[in-house]
Amino acid sequence: MSADKVLTARFHRPDSHTLAAYEAEGGYAVLREVLASRSPEEVTAEVERSALRGRGGAGFPTGRKWAFVPKAPGPKVLCINADEGEPGTFKDRILLERDPHLVLEGAILAAYAVGAGSVYAYVRREFVLAGRRFEEAVAAAYARGYLGERILGSGFSVDVRVHYGAGAYICGEETALLESIEGRKGWPRVRPPFPAVRGLFGRPTVVHNVETLA
Repeated sequence: MSADKVLTARFHRPDSHTLAAYEAEGGYAVLREVLASRSPEEVTAEVERSALRGRGGAGFPTGRKWAFVPKAPGPKVLCINADEGEPGTFKDRILLERDPHLVLEGAILAAYAVGAGSVYAYVRREFVLAGRRFEEAVAAAYARGYLGERILGSGFSVDVRVHYGAGAYICGEETALLESIEGRKGWPRVRPPFPAVRGLFGRPTVVHNVETLA
């Protein structure tokens, strides 16, 4: 029995990590469509219907997670958890190495859905190639107008920053990850408040695994 490839569909291409390869196979077309014709609420509803769940371990419904973010105006943040400290795991690393634009487009769509103007990618420092390729993808996306002010002529603006962790296993836990980005010891926070209400730098924050966004 064979299965259709989803996350690995472009891995056979030697240039799969490039913007040209991603666009050649329809990359960023969904982002264009969404910004032109869909509201954040419609995107959230579509994800809820898809039954997409977090792939970091808990399996929490993605659309429901987005719904927890307050709708009140104000800065919000999306974090990409690319720490992946479990021994022997490499699914997130290989996605960043082979198809970083797939992760990036998913992150931009998620940011649009929750109203986040900032995206922080927390990458494990040992992932040298993955980090470099994701940084290259971010730079290429800025150059093409997929990131920055009023992207693709829409009213939505978003910036992406890459932050490298020092390789602490505990920073795979979402609140420890937030502590690390803020420059403190990576140690889980007492909850509540939950990140969706008070997260990175005190702002409402959604943290997603690389595979979920891809």
